[in-house]
Amino acid sequence: LVINLVTLLDCLMAYYVAYDANEDQMHPHNRKKEGVYVPLLAGSPPLSSARQPGQGQPMQRRTSPAPEYRRGPPGPRSKNPAATIAPGQPIPAGRQRDKFVPLPDEDGDAQFAPSFPTPQIFEDLPSHTIEDTSIRGRITLYCLAESFDRKKLDELLKLTYPSGTVLSYPDCFYVDYLKSTDDDPGGDIFFFDYGVVACWGMTKSQEMTVVRGIARQVQVQPLPDNKPELDEFQYNFSVTEKPHVQNDTVTLHKRYMKEHKMKLAISYALAQSTKLSVYEKRVVDIVLETKNLPESLAETGEVDVHSNDIAKLIGKVFLQKSAVNLLSSVLDTPEFFWHAPDSYSSLYNRVDEYLELEARVELLNSRFSVLQEMLDMLRDHQNNYHNVRLEWIVIWLIVIEVFVGFFELLGLVGLVGSQ
Repeated sequence: LVINLVTLLDCLMAYYVAYDANEDQMHPHNRKKEGVYVPLLAGSPPLSSARQPGQGQPMQRRTSPAPEYRRGPPGPRSKNPAATIAPGQPIPAGRQRDKFVPLPDEDGDAQFAPSFPTPQIFEDLPSHTIEDTSIRGRITLYCLAESFDRKKLDELLKLTYPSGTVLSYPDCFYVDYLKSTDDDPGGDIFFFDYGVVACWGMTKSQEMTVVRGIARQVQVQPLPDNKPELDEFQYNFSVTEKPHVQNDTVTLHKRYMKEHKMKLAISYALAQSTKLSVYEKRVVDIVLETKNLPESLAETGEVDVHSNDIAKLIGKVFLQKSAVNLLSSVLDTPEFFWHAPDSYSSLYNRVDEYLELEARVELLNSRFSVLQEMLDMLRDHQNNYHNVRLEWIVIWLIVIEVFVGFFELLGLVGLVGSQ
């Protein structure tokens, strides 16, 4: 009996110690704050590791590229930015569209410069010496699926388009859709293996014909509800403007109007940005799915969710994180640039700088870390709750055993059960 009482006291002490530890863990004011604040659905402070413009690294993105802020032509947004802001998150500012990023020429970092005649002494340069004959058009990118069936796509393109208009590159197929002339850049299509189609100089109906007739036939693991991720840009071929990217417009010299490899180098960066937007949208969906869990825990001290559901959410976060960092081509420099001239690689890097891919991936990984930490905390809470229930069961069993032993002791001394 004495041994049972001592065991009961030990169990009670262990329970109170575990309860105090659990309270310290679950209450924010008792926990030591570590790390930095990383918002999930709104604009974030600049990352410390991002360099300033002009240092050769992508500049810091000011806002979260959530689905409501998908890249498109300048104009009013159709959705309310505050519609998906989590409680306590600041409302993001508009994306910086007027950022100016110069593009290199074919010889390196020197800029395209228009050829003006050299004025003589006391002679002013006429303003009408070179007429601005800029040619503008659409650049549209569609992300339809996780990937394309490359073998099936190759066969379908050769059956659909004339011989000589289809070229194969690493991770990409090129189609000369409309022949270019001296005054018309024509139309070009790029099919990237990771499920992205880039269209240059085509109308909306022509793009839909390609998407539905070609891309939909070879897609692997299409996006949910067959809703493609859409990004829209513009190109501008000019003889008077320096090559640059600004306001989602890519300005190049007019003499490169027929150069499809120049367009391919730019399309690689644009396609990676569109693919990255898909992962950003999925992270936002996970945040919206789990944002009520910490609120419920803070208000009631309990989370009405099964441990299996928490495990599924942890697995979902891990799958998306591995897709961004291990399985996709978002972080890798395309193989095309390994054998291409350095001018194409420099052009790709400048467009990458404008799209801020590196900073966006870093911010995306920070959000993955916050989600992982929150789900781990909820899982620990569920485990602690389960352990407390087991400890109470053991305590009540010991209490029953103590009462049984007590009555047995009374029976031995003749106080109970004697006739």
